[in-house]
Amino acid sequence: MSWLDDLDDDDEPAFDEADVRVRPNPKANRPRTKRRPAHADAQVARVLGVDRGRYTVLADEDGSDERAVLASRARELRTQPIVTGDRVRIVGDASGTEGTLARIVGIEERTSLLRRSADDTDQVERVVVANADQMLVVVAAADPEPRPRLVDRYLVAALDAGIHPLLVVTKTDLADPADFLAHFEGLDDLEVFTSGRGRMPVARIGERLVGHATVFVGHSGVGKSTLVNALVPSAERATGHVNEVTGRGRHTSSSTVSLRYVGERARGWVIDTPGVRSFGLGHVDPANILRAFSDLAAVAEECPRGCTHLPDAPDCAIVEAVAEGRLGERGAARLDSLQRLLTTFS
Repeated sequence: MSWLDDLDDDDEPAFDEADVRVRPNPKANRPRTKRRPAHADAQVARVLGVDRGRYTVLADEDGSDERAVLASRARELRTQPIVTGDRVRIVGDASGTEGTLARIVGIEERTSLLRRSADDTDQVERVVVANADQMLVVVAAADPEPRPRLVDRYLVAALDAGIHPLLVVTKTDLADPADFLAHFEGLDDLEVFTSGRGRMPVARIGERLVGHATVFVGHSGVGKSTLVNALVPSAERATGHVNEVTGRGRHTSSSTVSLRYVGERARGWVIDTPGVRSFGLGHVDPANILRAFSDLAAVAEECPRGCTHLPDAPDCAIVEAVAEGRLGERGAARLDSLQRLLTTFS
């Protein structure tokens, strides 16, 4: 018989609260919770650059108290990429005073995202810049030699991201770029600038930068940093030279940085990126590749449904037009460039 059998129906066992054992909390910290603060007091800032886990952001971008602020990211954002051009929400000390550090607690919705992969088979994307609406492709007429297929890749990536492309050819005092530019003569919406020693079209290019966020891309050694310094004198981007043995440019810009362009009446953004020798498109929607070849896309409207536009594609209007010479001398080269890109996704 237990002690419970001695209790009447109306009796209740009595317990002494002193017998309750509570685990001590030696650190005296509050229990963890998944609820995060709303940060209603956060202000929006633009990311100007990233360096070893620290972000330089521009607070009060359109106000009278515009200032650069150093910030770190909140723990809950550790798996999300934060890149140059992002608009983020910051809290904490946003005074910009030396020795202070704000904290990034959120990322605003992006309007565009320029990406690249290591190669065409790599599905791991590398984010180049966020919220750009223009891309200025910088190519040298010589030293190093221009690479039309690399430019084709830039155009594909730009159009896939919804970014309008521009093209500038530097070092035209060393070689005539006419043969190179003929590869793109069928692209009506591609504005082209040429630049040579003592003939840099800074004013004309500057007009296209006003009111836009323009990302500058190009092969190492093509004069991209020189052009950036001419447009933004305070940039002081390092410039280099081309190796006489390999013919390759030396990487001078090691990080992506956003710089304020100030025109006569308005402003814009110049986003300088490190020079690259390849631009993988493993992340690109194959359906967007043809869009970068607008001259061929117009002909492709006559192709049968589901046409691959590859050499063995039956009744391909582009292949037939090139074979018949209807696309001019450069038609075959344009088709070859398109088919090379399409083959990587077939």
